[in-house]
Amino acid sequence: MRFKNKVVLITGAAGKIGTAIAHLLAAEGALLALVDVKLDAVKKFSTELKIDDERFIILKADVTKESDVKAYVVATIEKFGRIDCFFNNADIDGKKASLTDYPVEMFEAVMNVNVKGTFLGLKYVMIEMKKAGKGSIVNTVSIEGLLGGHCMVAYNTSKHAVIGLTKVAANEAAEFGIRVNVLAQGKVLPNGNNAEEPSKQKDDENEASEIRIPLRRTATPNEIAKVALFLLSDDASYVTNSIYTVDGGITVF
Repeated sequence: MRFKNKVVLITGAAGKIGTAIAHLLAAEGALLALVDVKLDAVKKFSTELKIDDERFIILKADVTKESDVKAYVVATIEKFGRIDCFFNNADIDGKKASLTDYPVEMFEAVMNVNVKGTFLGLKYVMIEMKKAGKGSIVNTVSIEGLLGGHCMVAYNTSKHAVIGLTKVAANEAAEFGIRVNVLAQGKVLPNGNNAEEPSKQKDDENEASEIRIPLRRTATPNEIAKVALFLLSDDASYVTNSIYTVDGGITVF
């Protein structure tokens, strides 16, 4: 019960990693603030957490709007009195197209959610954590934040930017007892694929791509979430400004 009565704020809570980490945190006794623009989706999966109503709050927010970000932080403080951990996870992929063909409006939309949304979350959560003199933050990217992917210029650029945001935040937050790290995930199976034997799981649409992964398989959402859980926990008390890759070894090449 590493998170017993710890307040954990999760953005992008309706996504596959957001739901996976919410389940793990609920099992470890956390108090949860679940944030997503898709309110109905969060309400649906929250019933599966099997925790009392006083242990969680569901909040709708567009992370690109400063007023919405302020509101989800204020609502969490009003409900629980503090924010101990922040899983800064909301993002969008955008579309696939070559750089020269990429629509400017789509580039702006991706950067708005993935970079501005991450920045605003850091800004307003860190204000509260500084008051408390402690906290742990995990920003999510993907291995695309470390690579130069093909036909995903907006997504790749945004994830590189989040790593830069993390480095600045970690440097500025350290004196206040706040740790800030990056989780860079590789390929992940869809929601619900959290079998006890992940090696037997298959992603039918992209099975061929697994040949490039040294472990020869795709991760389950739980496998990603467990590493995030470590980074958020006191087990990682001396870890900050780090990039944790959870990718089956693909970035070795």
